[in-house]
Amino acid sequence: MPMAAHYPMPPTEQARWFAEEVHPHEPALRAYLQARFPNLADHDDLVQETYTRLLRAKDTGGVRYPKAFLFTAARNAAFDLFRRRRAHPTESINDRAELVVLDAQPSAAEALDQRYELEVLAEAVRALPDRCRQVIMLRYLDGLAYKEIADQLGISPETVKVHMAKGMRRCAAFFAARGLLDAAIPSPGEATA
Repeated sequence: MPMAAHYPMPPTEQARWFAEEVHPHEPALRAYLQARFPNLADHDDLVQETYTRLLRAKDTGGVRYPKAFLFTAARNAAFDLFRRRRAHPTESINDRAELVVLDAQPSAAEALDQRYELEVLAEAVRALPDRCRQVIMLRYLDGLAYKEIADQLGISPETVKVHMAKGMRRCAAFFAARGLLDAAIPSPGEATA
């Protein structure tokens, strides 16, 4: 629903800002709320609450990135609604399966972060020497144990361990150079045979 249907029109400058910077994101916001909080029937109310929070923050100069603020405010408004319902339940709950609150899907920002980390991981693996890359790929993509890798490549299990350690150190350095230290693949100690 358009904002004007529920709230008095903000000053002309704010109305222009809202029409250009905020309102175009409403379909994506509604899709986000539906995907993230499918058990909520009050998506219209959440959208309106989100707009209210956005306009209040805009009045105090607290909105630098309207789209990001919009999605964060919507998520927080949904969480607030869940907290209020928990504090003052209005209906009995007979089936615990209906209590699913959060979808396991990552948010748009989390999905972008994951995609970036995967791209960096792929770059790091491509930058490895051939034998290290083969060992890493056989271990993490094919799930082979060290002995199986050794048999397949015709090298000793100890050589596999050396290549794993070398590959891991190089990947860690690659990640560190890009500020992604915790996005690394498991350490060789975690990749047991």
